[in-house]
Amino acid sequence: MLPVSDLWVRLSAGDLIPTKLQPETSHHSCVPGPARGGNIILAADGHDEIEHNRERIVLSFLFALCLFFVGCTHLPFRPINFFFSPIKEFVNNPQVQQYAPQDVYFKSPDGLTLHGWYLRAKEEKGTILICHGYAKNISMHMNDDLWLIAAGYNLFMFDYRGYGKSQGTSSIGGVQLDAEAALETLLFALPRAKQDSILVFGKSIGGAIAVYAIANSPYKDRVKALIVDSTFSSYRKFAQEMIAGSVIGWPFQYPLSLLVNDDYSPVKWIKAVSPVSVVIIHGNQDESAPIHHGRILYGAALPPKKFWESSIPGHVVAHVDEEIKEKLLAFFESLPASPILDPEPESANTLCPETMHNPEKK
Repeated sequence: MLPVSDLWVRLSAGDLIPTKLQPETSHHSCVPGPARGGNIILAADGHDEIEHNRERIVLSFLFALCLFFVGCTHLPFRPINFFFSPIKEFVNNPQVQQYAPQDVYFKSPDGLTLHGWYLRAKEEKGTILICHGYAKNISMHMNDDLWLIAAGYNLFMFDYRGYGKSQGTSSIGGVQLDAEAALETLLFALPRAKQDSILVFGKSIGGAIAVYAIANSPYKDRVKALIVDSTFSSYRKFAQEMIAGSVIGWPFQYPLSLLVNDDYSPVKWIKAVSPVSVVIIHGNQDESAPIHHGRILYGAALPPKKFWESSIPGHVVAHVDEEIKEKLLAFFESLPASPILDPEPESANTLCPETMHNPEKK
């Protein structure tokens, strides 16, 4: 059997077609010749054509499995990556630097060193933990949220394992440990105003991560609101829709999507976020995670809850929709403040000040 890398080529727009299973036909004959690199000859009775199509189906399935499981370094093109696309390198970001971001290093429950930025506002009306989307790192995401600092809210944005300066390799279960550690770091290690509101803001996959984190946190009662922007309802459903989006993947969308871990899907956990207020924001022109995902989440959530639909094109829209921004700020102002609590000595993720900025210093 020919290797997968010899069977497929990449076309414009990312389409894939089998190249070595296409028979060469003569311009002067109605009888197809042998396939390139193979031994298939299509006989007049169609028997070999059936065998040829059967081989194509088998190879398509094997390729889909390969595409699903194998990392990008093993294929001659970049495969579909449903959930994580980290970048380690930081970019120089003068807009962020003017707010003097504080480097924060903290530990995940399984011992990885994670990194985040903490930016403090002048007024300090509240503090927002931000779970960013699936790609890049915080040096490329932070600009979208600087408007919140200008509005008086501290920001703590962190990188999941494998992103930016955080150690490890991303996984669905692993990033949940990271969000757990980030929330505890915000609550017990970072300096904040004497009275402020703790808010959690998740974007795209960050919304899914935030839903599970708040639903399962022993400190849920200290969080005043959860905001999710453009979040899919289920890891498995999202994967199934992505697989179905290609001609090759469509026949295998259901069996392949069953291989996706759905234990952490937000639709299963958003009920447990209550009584924390939930705001679901979704664009009706979102082609990455269509709006039906947001509606599914809203239907599964318990009160108090809000659903805000945006007409702005694109994926993750809150920061570019002026009406949504105004509604968010008004909502934040309506929330009661929470008192600062002393660190709990039994918390595994509580940091000492001298280790917060330097992961090498013990």
